[in-house]
Amino acid sequence: MKIEDGDYKYVMQDFSNLYLGARYTYDELLEAEEVPFKVKSMINRFIKPEISGENLSLESHLYYMEEKDFVYQTFRQLKAKVKISVLQEKNGRGGKTQKRYQTRTIPLQELVKIPFSQKEEKGLMIQEISFSKLALMGL
Repeated sequence: MKIEDGDYKYVMQDFSNLYLGARYTYDELLEAEEVPFKVKSMINRFIKPEISGENLSLESHLYYMEEKDFVYQTFRQLKAKVKISVLQEKNGRGGKTQKRYQTRTIPLQELVKIPFSQKEEKGLMIQEISFSKLALMGL
């Protein structure tokens, strides 16, 4: 199954949350018109000084994030949640095993606690990150 980057590059908002597609790089978020100024300000002030290398995607950054990271603390203040997909194997008819992705939203704290080896084993894929708008305004 081939996944296109554009499928996970989006900015959406509802009454209380802001959703960012995980395939965006931080540089792309800074350039995108639909990204709120407060998010761009947060990236420039708190995230860019802490990351090394260019073209780091949200997905990669979240995948390898650790509890000791300053950016983790920043995202935690924003009550960040992450939408993930995990590969599941299920016994089907005729003894065949079916593989399918199960999607769910979890708090960032839960994602960070999953060991890297287990993320790889489960085929974990990060689709989006969401923030509380109220927490974002307080930042």
